[in-house]
Amino acid sequence: MRILVAITGASGAIYTQRLLDRLDPNQHEVHVITSSYGQVVMREELPEGLKLNEGVPLHAAKSMNVPFASGSNAFDSMVILPCTMGTLGRIAHGYSDDALLRAADVMLKENKKLILCPRETPLSLVHIKNMELLIQAGAILIPPNPYFYSGASTIEELADTVVARVLDHLNVDHNVSPRWPEERD
Repeated sequence: MRILVAITGASGAIYTQRLLDRLDPNQHEVHVITSSYGQVVMREELPEGLKLNEGVPLHAAKSMNVPFASGSNAFDSMVILPCTMGTLGRIAHGYSDDALLRAADVMLKENKKLILCPRETPLSLVHIKNMELLIQAGAILIPPNPYFYSGASTIEELADTVVARVLDHLNVDHNVSPRWPEERD
């Protein structure tokens, strides 16, 4: 599977790092793209920098010279984690002036899987309407809301509960986080 992971300027770089740690480039073609402010947030939240597996290219959003910017070379899936409300709004309204936004536009027009993980609270009516437009267009919204029944004892394990849901929707097998248990007597 060809997967594009996009990073915008919302807080939550730990989610992105944990996802990339679990996408094996020997099993999937993985590319990463960042917005300019996404790079700023990563420097703040990941003091050691974003760690990419060997063979995973990092692209800047300002260059349209990337394979996933055209419908003739669309990837199978794109995940925007974390996703700012500004990015979400621009995608919802077809505004695609950089490679990150264009890739999302391509995913929607080619009926490919587009997963957005919006990081914002509280939500305004504008946010809700933009989310509605994206759902109607075929996007999947997975707000990074961790679940606590996992028994997580570290922030990484708690972040993994969100990553597990993203991997589920990418159809990538994993055992990242415990699932909701069966009913017990």
